[in-house]
Amino acid sequence: MSVSREEVRHVAQLARLDFSEEGEARMADELSQIIEYVDKLDELDTSGVPPMSHVLDVTNVFRPDEVEERIDRGEALELAPEADDKYFRVPKVVG
Repeated sequence: MSVSREEVRHVAQLARLDFSEEGEARMADELSQIIEYVDKLDELDTSGVPPMSHVLDVTNVFRPDEVEERIDRGEALELAPEADDKYFRVPKVVG
């Protein structure tokens, strides 16, 4: 499949990109090559390959959920630069 310069212009407009004439031609050529490569991949027989979500067969490794001794809230609030009753006071970051 070949990508035309008109298709490149259309996609560029949607993405708010501006290409020169030379850039449009180059982008059309590069996109055509990418689509040809994907078409080649589509020809591969994957009937014996099980579906997967990751290339490597890796599962999440979680640490055991163990209760540990921690600093209590009162001590943490005493160490905070600013506190309001039982809450930490932080600078406003959203306008």
